[in-house]
Amino acid sequence: MTKVPQFRPVQPVRAYQRIVEQIEDALARGDLTPGQRLPSERELVTQFAVSRSTVREALRVLESNGVVRSRPGDPNGPEILPFSPSGLRKQMARLARVDQLSLSELIGFRMIMDGAAIQVASRLRTPEELDELEATLVAMREAIDIDFAAFSEADLAFHELIARISRNSLIQTCNEVVRGVVLGLISDKIAHAPNSRALMLESLHHHAEVVDAIRDGDGHAAARLARQNMYDYYAGYVPDSDQETLRALVED
Repeated sequence: MTKVPQFRPVQPVRAYQRIVEQIEDALARGDLTPGQRLPSERELVTQFAVSRSTVREALRVLESNGVVRSRPGDPNGPEILPFSPSGLRKQMARLARVDQLSLSELIGFRMIMDGAAIQVASRLRTPEELDELEATLVAMREAIDIDFAAFSEADLAFHELIARISRNSLIQTCNEVVRGVVLGLISDKIAHAPNSRALMLESLHHHAEVVDAIRDGDGHAAARLARQNMYDYYAGYVPDSDQETLRALVED
């Protein structure tokens, strides 16, 4: 007897979601490019054969996602925006808030990406860029005596510089987005932790070790030290059951 397949209930898709999908698909195909204008709101109502409120809801979603900039009544139509990490950051933060992405997954992804960027940077860095890295360490050291927010900004400058030295814009974007989401979830806890200053001092020490390894051209050691730094800094904020997964990323 032939086994009958098991089906699942279907979820209705609202009209505005279909509009969003069509516009995003046109972007993916290259039919729409940054700087171009969509048709006017009235023309979109006609083309999609929907109500004005449906078109406005679709444009609101697209604007929230950083895809378009829309001005009510603009006869030129909504403008297609260039890609920005802020849109991706919002999406990842939303996934984290609804438990589709765990904090440990975000930290693990960052450990992988940052380690890779540092390994590449150790081979590609110029003497001038090494001087810049040294300057970020000085800024981090000075920021410890100010507050966590200042230290976080100096730390961000360090990792942005590493990503730039890696000569890979995708690494830059991913690192910026994931770091922002992770800090958005736990920065307040770190800032008000009783051992906050000790954490910052330990992090500075690890960053200095990473720079030493980069100076020596030892990308493997630099990447391992970077992953260890992130583990030491963040592991206390994830469940014990997830720490083993993060430890596996530290080990050679």
